[in-house]
Amino acid sequence: MSDKIRVTVWNEYRHEKNNPEIAKIYPKGIQGQIASFLSEEPDVEVRTATLDEPDHGIPNEVLDNTDVLLWWGHMCHDEVRDDRVEYIKNRVYTGGMGFIALHSGHHSKPFRTLVGATGNLSWGDEQREIIWNLKPSHPIAAGIPDHFELESEELYAEPFYIPDPDALVLGGWFEHGYLFRTCCTFTRGVGKIVYLQPGHESVPTYYNPYIQRIIKNAVRWARPNDFGYEIPGGAPYVNSVFDR
Repeated sequence: MSDKIRVTVWNEYRHEKNNPEIAKIYPKGIQGQIASFLSEEPDVEVRTATLDEPDHGIPNEVLDNTDVLLWWGHMCHDEVRDDRVEYIKNRVYTGGMGFIALHSGHHSKPFRTLVGATGNLSWGDEQREIIWNLKPSHPIAAGIPDHFELESEELYAEPFYIPDPDALVLGGWFEHGYLFRTCCTFTRGVGKIVYLQPGHESVPTYYNPYIQRIIKNAVRWARPNDFGYEIPGGAPYVNSVFDR
């Protein structure tokens, strides 16, 4: 396994090009802002990819060299080619690539395919959200207080049509009283999946230090396991059929 965690941050990159107000918040795109704070970590190597690049910026060779794929999509889920979705699924299920679905990525083709559900939910206007640390022992919650506040975030509300997660790490309470499973995890095959709700394009969520810390933690948690280990003085011991 590489010493560096190889991360690809994928974004539609349509809102920022079509809406000047959103471009003011994210002048380098949402993908650029996420990449900028992940690049601060000495053990992380980051690249970005967007929908309108050839092969959506994620040809086979990029995915084959990605340990964790972060995905932000909203308006253009249907434009993502099915062959890219299938390759992502195989990389997660059999290659151990981590997948982190951000905000409206709950309706993305890769997330719905990976977890086997619609990802439907209720949503509404932007309002104050308090995020509660429900599982402080989880690695994704490291360094996060028992709760913190986002001044404005798009309302997402239960019921959230996903399978029961392996872990519910964070929960959200919105000022109109709605609740949501803010951060939860799944395992599929040998890969790990994270869903993280905050990150609406018209608010500066990805500048919040706690959100940045959660994403950094999630990247480290979701990276592939080392499926084999060395026997001193002998050949590598392989404990996974995928290494044969």
